[in-house]
Amino acid sequence: MKITFPHMGTAYIPFRALIQGVGYHAVVPPRCTQKTLALGTRHAPESACLPLKINIGNYLEAQQQGAEGILMAGGIGPCRFGFYGTVQKEILQDIGIALEMLIIEPPQQGWSAFINQLSYLTRKVTKGEIAQTLALTWAKFTACDRLEKESLKTRAYEATLGDTSRVLHHSLELVDQASSLQMVRQAVRTGLTSFKAVAKDLDREVLTVGVVGEIYTLLEPFANFYLEERLGELGVIVQRQVWFSEWILHHIVLSAFKKRRNGNLLRLAKPYLTHFVGGHGLETVAHTAAMAKTGADGIIHILPFTCMPEIVAQSILPEVSRDYQIPVLTLVVDEHSAEAGIHTRLEAFVDLLHNHKRAFQKASKGVETFGKKEMYPIA
Repeated sequence: MKITFPHMGTAYIPFRALIQGVGYHAVVPPRCTQKTLALGTRHAPESACLPLKINIGNYLEAQQQGAEGILMAGGIGPCRFGFYGTVQKEILQDIGIALEMLIIEPPQQGWSAFINQLSYLTRKVTKGEIAQTLALTWAKFTACDRLEKESLKTRAYEATLGDTSRVLHHSLELVDQASSLQMVRQAVRTGLTSFKAVAKDLDREVLTVGVVGEIYTLLEPFANFYLEERLGELGVIVQRQVWFSEWILHHIVLSAFKKRRNGNLLRLAKPYLTHFVGGHGLETVAHTAAMAKTGADGIIHILPFTCMPEIVAQSILPEVSRDYQIPVLTLVVDEHSAEAGIHTRLEAFVDLLHNHKRAFQKASKGVETFGKKEMYPIA
C-alpha cells in the first residue's frame, strides 16, 4: 500500500522513514502551495480551520501521485484536532476519493486500542525491524529540529540573504537520505559545521522574538507565510516554542504514563489560566511569560481563525503583556490571509521592537525619555 500523510514542516522526513521502515511505500505530499489550499478550501466546510483545509489539499495531491491510504494522528480534549481524521475521511468519501484512513489515537484514550492500531500498521515487519525503524524515525525528528533551531540563530546574522536557508535545505536533504543512525548523526554534524561557515555580520543589531501558538501554523511555513525566514532576514533571532520532537515526547510518551515534564513552565500560566483548554492554549500563555522573564524583545502569537484553544490564549495575552511589559503581536490566519499583509505587519512590529529596545537602553543609562514606558499588545 502507498501511504501519505499531512505535510507539516520538516515532519515529512521522519514520517517517510517510519512508513518505509514498516514495509509500505511513502507518498510525500508536494510542498504546500496556494493550489493545495484551494483544493482543500473547495471541499472543506467554510468554518473549518486552516490546517484541516490544507490537509485535505495534501491528500488530494498525494492521491494524484498514487496514494492509497492516509496515516493520521488522533487527539483528545476540547481541540477539534481529535475529530480531524473522521471529518477528513467523510469529506473524501463525499467527493468520491477512496483512501483508507489509518488514525493512530493517543495512548491516553486506551492502551489496547493504541497497541491494536500500531499492530495493524506494523504487521508486515518483525519486532526487531520495528525497533530499528522507531529509532531511526526518532533520530530524524530530533535531527530536523536541531538543524532548524540552529538556522533560526544563524539567519539573523547572515551577511548574504538566503545563505542560511540554502544550508538548511541541504542539511535536511542529508537527513532525509540517511538510512542509519550514524548517517543521521553525520548529517547533523555536517549541517552544524556549514552553519558556522555562513558569512555573518556580527555587528548587526539583532532582536530576540518568541513565537508561540497553534502547532500546525507554527511548524508549516506555508501556513505562517514563512514567518521565521522573514523575521531572520529582518535581523531577528526566532525562538519557536513548539517543536515536533518535544511534542511527541511530552504529549505522547510522558503523558501516556501520566508524567509531566513542563510543570515548572505551566506554573507561570497559573495567574492567568489554571486549566487545560485544548491544543497549546495553556502553553502559549506559559511560554509568553517565560520568554518575557528571559529577556525576549517581543512575542508573536499565531493561530488559525476559529482555533478555540488559541482564542482563549489570545484573550489572556493582553494581561500578560501588560504585567511583563512585553509587546505581543497576534496573527490570525485563514485562506483569506495575504502574504504581503502579514509581512507588512511583521516589519512594523520589528521596527516597534527596535524603538522600544533603544528607548529602554537610554532609560537604563539615565537619559530622559518622553513619559513612562508602557507596552500593550498589538492585535
